[in-house]
Parts: sequence; structure tokens; C-alpha cells
Amino acid sequence: MSKFFVIGDVTVDQTYFVDALPESGGEASATRAIMEPGGAGGTIATVLARLGNQVLLAARVGNGPFAELALSRVREAGVDTGLVQIDREVQTSSVTLLITPDAQRTMISAGGASRRLNAAELVASDVTDCDALIMSAYSLIGGWQREYALRALELAKRARLTTFIDMASGAVNALKDRLINLVRDVDYLLMNQRELVTLTGESSISDAVVGLAARGIKRVIVKVGELGSIVITPELTELVEAWPVKSVDSTGAGDYYTAAFAHGIMQGYDLHYAARMGNVAGALNATFVGAQTCIFDAATLQAHVQQMMNAQHA
Repeated sequence: MSKFFVIGDVTVDQTYFVDALPESGGEASATRAIMEPGGAGGTIATVLARLGNQVLLAARVGNGPFAELALSRVREAGVDTGLVQIDREVQTSSVTLLITPDAQRTMISAGGASRRLNAAELVASDVTDCDALIMSAYSLIGGWQREYALRALELAKRARLTTFIDMASGAVNALKDRLINLVRDVDYLLMNQRELVTLTGESSISDAVVGLAARGIKRVIVKVGELGSIVITPELTELVEAWPVKSVDSTGAGDYYTAAFAHGIMQGYDLHYAARMGNVAGALNATFVGAQTCIFDAATLQAHVQQMMNAQHA
């Protein structure tokens, strides 16, 4: 297995299931409410560790019970939390989610301690001793965390680690085309369709991909929800079919995809098979409530991938 350096938020997710979103100034009653650990960094790290990889997580939490909850599943999975920083002044990052019956999410995020990840505590060998770096683009928005993320990414490039960046709507909206310059030399760039269109300003996937290629971005993975994902390289553009499931909560599904895809690439699988692994992982996650609730190991994931392939070729 591989050793991953993961940079991203760890959060407490406060999730409310509602029949409909309230109007401005209105009120809605939740049919169910839960509080679970989440955050792109924490979720990706947790899934990678469950798949049998060594994982070093770079994140920052506040002091108090929210921090314990945010890191609970990370620690259960065996992620190395030695680089997780404790902030005595700012609370642990949190996200409030409103889930409607169609499993769509409306989110309110509070960056909190995550944005204060201190680059002064970054040790070069912690990065260079790994095989791959995975970063959530939220880490590039601003604050101390941005400096930390850019420095770690530069170290990873110099050491020729395999690099993955998972885009995020918040980062795309905040940085727009400036984000492209920051991620230009990354080996694998993952995003959903909305992020792709927003990032490039193009209305179609094909035009957006051409625009990214013209700016030097060669490998793009576009998550297209119920359709699956699109693998894009200079040699091919191919839709990889989804694994159809009944989704109950899509929170964390994209992070599961990213972790499983990166695991597959680092195991030596081709892009198509790695994308299948991502599709299945994301689908499995969507059948559970909570960002990190769904648990499976590498053998189980591959068994599901094979099952999907057999069904599609039957």
C-alpha cells in the first residue's frame, strides 16, 4: 500500500433532514437531526486508511469536545494525527447541512480553526517521505492554511510525489480563474460538473475541457453524479458508468470518490478502473447518512467493482 500526505479540513457536520428549505426569515422543522465528523480532509484520510494505506493528516482543530468528535473516525481508522494542530483561540470548523428528500444538500460552513493551519510547523520530510499528496482545494482559499498548502504542494512536486487536488465549490467561487494557476502542474485534478463550468466559464463539458488543456492541465476527472464520472486526458475522454443506488445522503460522496480513485492510481490501476473504484465508493457512501459512516476495506471495494463490471457486461 501507499503512504499519503493529506491536507484539508476536519469538521463537525450538523445535519438536518427537512421536507423543504425555509423561505428567508422563515422556519423549518427537521424530521431527523444528527451530528457527525466530516470535512474533506478528514473524510479522504479516513477512507484511505480504511483501504489499508498509511495516511498522515495535516489539519487544525479547536480545543474542546468538537475537536474530539471531528477526529473520532479519523483516529478509529488509524490515520496518523501527529501533524494535527490544536488552536486555543478558534473553534473547530463546522458545517450545517440541510438535506431535502431528493438528497440534495444546502450547506453553511464555518472555516474556524482549519484556516489557521500554521505553515511554520510544516517539516519538509513529512511530505517528501510520502508517495502521494492529496489536497482539498478549500485549503487554497486563504489564511495560514493557504501558505501551508502551497508550500507542501511545492515540496511534493520537487520530490516527485503523485499529486491529487480535489476541487471544491467554495474554492472555485472564491478564487475563480486564479485557482487554475495554482493547480496547473498537479497530476490529477478532480471536480464535479458545476465546479468545472464555474472554473472555466464555459457552458459545456467539452469546451471546458479544451480550455483546461490549453492552460496545461492534462488529467481531469469530472464527477457527474448519477451518470458516473468522466476521465479526461490528452489521449481520451471517456464516461465511466455509475453504480446505481438509492441515495439517502450525498454528504462525503465526492470525498469517498477521491480517496478510492487515488488509492486505485497508487495501486497501479489504469484511469478507467480507478474511476470505477471512485464511482463505487461514492455510491456506497451515499447509501448511508453522514460523511464518514460507510465503512469498507480494499477487498470489499474491489468485489463491488467486479460485481458492477459483471452486471454491466451481462
